[in-house]
Parts: sequence; C-alpha cells; structure tokens
Amino acid sequence: MKSHGYPFPGSRIFITFAAILIVMKIRIVNHSKHPLPAYETRASAGMDLRADLDTSIVLKPLERRLVPTGLFIELPEGFEAQIRPRSGLALKRGITLLNTPGTIDADYRGEIRIILVNLSDQEVTIGNGERIAQMVIAAHEKADWVEVEELMTTERGAGGFGHTGTK
Repeated sequence: MKSHGYPFPGSRIFITFAAILIVMKIRIVNHSKHPLPAYETRASAGMDLRADLDTSIVLKPLERRLVPTGLFIELPEGFEAQIRPRSGLALKRGITLLNTPGTIDADYRGEIRIILVNLSDQEVTIGNGERIAQMVIAAHEKADWVEVEELMTTERGAGGFGHTGTK
C-alpha cells in the first residue's frame, strides 16, 4: 500500500498523548428556573441540559417537539457546542434527539432549544427541569478546499454503507 503525506505529500503529523485538561470560561445567560448545566462526574464530557417548561409536555409516539432550555451562550470562535441525546432517556423511555449531534455555532446568540422525538410506542411526559440532552463543548477546524481533478486511491476506495459486512 502506497503511503502519502497528509494532507499533501511531504506533510507530517506527530501525535503524542498527554493528560491535558483545558477549562475555559464561557459566557452564559440563564433565563430558566434551573441551575446552570454542569458535569455530573469528574470525567464527564457532556453537561446535562434541562427542559424549561411552564407545564409538562406529552410526546405521542413518533411526535417531535422543540423544547426550550432558557439558556443562551457565547462561545469563542473555533468552538462549537454539540447537543447529543442522553443514553438513559433513549433506552428507558425511547426519547432521543433529531439532528444529532446538533451544533451551536460560536456566533449563535439565540436560546438553546432541543428537538426531542418519541420513538417509543407509548406517550412520554417531559417535565419542567427534566434532563433532556447533553452538551459537549468541542474545538473545530476550518478548511480551505484544494480543488483537484482526482483523489488519491485507498484500499477502501468508495466503499461505504456496510460494505465490509457485519461479522
């Protein structure tokens, strides 16, 4: 197999592993009646987001709803907030998120709202203050396209969508 530099011939990337924990200050406005999002354990990647509701909502099977959190954030450029489902809510009650992971861009200043969907065969009630999603703050890169006539070949090629099988 022919080896190529990344992203162009002659380029090199060196990766080393170290225990680095970066904690950044992020500006937040909380119009909800709930505490700020927080990490539930020391090693958690995501912070739970809570529903900010005047009254509980009932999601019928396959129904989706935009649920407010009452939170507004100001991220630094080069970062995004990824909105992800909570695994326990998905497993135990069939509730997950659409557009997952959702992205909150650094220049967005509106309320964080969560697109919930009920994939179960029963109605599910979501109450005020219930933890409905998790938010992960992540750095991202910007890309400059280099238009070419063809791409380098790889062992995989254009194979996708399960082409390697299931076993």
